[in-house]
Amino acid sequence: MGDLDALRLDLRRRDRVVVAFSGGADSSLLAFVANEAVGPQRAVVVTAVSASLARSELDDCRALAREWGLNYREVQTREADRPGYVANGRDRCWYCKDELMRCLAPVAATFGGGGHAYIALGVNVDDLSDHRPGQQAARDAGAIFPLVEAGFTKAAVRDTSRALGLRTWDKPAAACLASRLPYGTPVSLGVLGAVERAEAGLAALGFRASRVRHYGDLARIELPLVDIERAVACREQVVGAVRAAGYRYVTLDMEGLRSGNLNGAPVPHEPVRAEEMAI
Repeated sequence: MGDLDALRLDLRRRDRVVVAFSGGADSSLLAFVANEAVGPQRAVVVTAVSASLARSELDDCRALAREWGLNYREVQTREADRPGYVANGRDRCWYCKDELMRCLAPVAATFGGGGHAYIALGVNVDDLSDHRPGQQAARDAGAIFPLVEAGFTKAAVRDTSRALGLRTWDKPAAACLASRLPYGTPVSLGVLGAVERAEAGLAALGFRASRVRHYGDLARIELPLVDIERAVACREQVVGAVRAAGYRYVTLDMEGLRSGNLNGAPVPHEPVRAEEMAI
């Protein structure tokens, strides 16, 4: 699946677009094609900068923007100031995407030159079946999902990116750092920093894809199954890297890396979004 010509046509029809750019495979393909289809004068690519975005990901966004000649900007988002986000219920992503849309709206208004610029997110068809309340927040705020409209699955995103020569074609998925916390565990700058340092330590050991799930002073490491044997072989280095991030106990999940596997966990409480919206 995935019709590249349809994607280009859709973006040209939109005329002006603001692409939310995290540097992952999906948003990278969308940013590249938008820049190609309508040009940097009509496609601006924006990265949301906050504590939930690992510094290595931000650095890569900047590098990709230079490599591809993107019209690139950054905005500071303040989701960590919103009680619903900090409480970390199942709808945490709703607050994050709502904050993103609030920050991108002024960019779209200014970039549109008095006209209308669409805010485009790199959502693919496979994402629609996952628990992602942020998608609804984005839709409610008027975002468009061009990859979905053109029929792109995750596999199609990677295949098309490879055909276009994009180095992001095989980039491991890198969800926001807050996704490492079980629902109900409050989000804090300290916790996000610990997760980031632990995963950076694992990356320095050569593990391209990892999730360090945070359980207080215990870290549960998820790696692709092909990496588990190597992690066991270099156990001391792995333990050292994660302990250096501030964890006391280090465990390795033998089931391997599973994106979104905390979605089925029980939640102690749910934040009430309506109360926050009424403030």
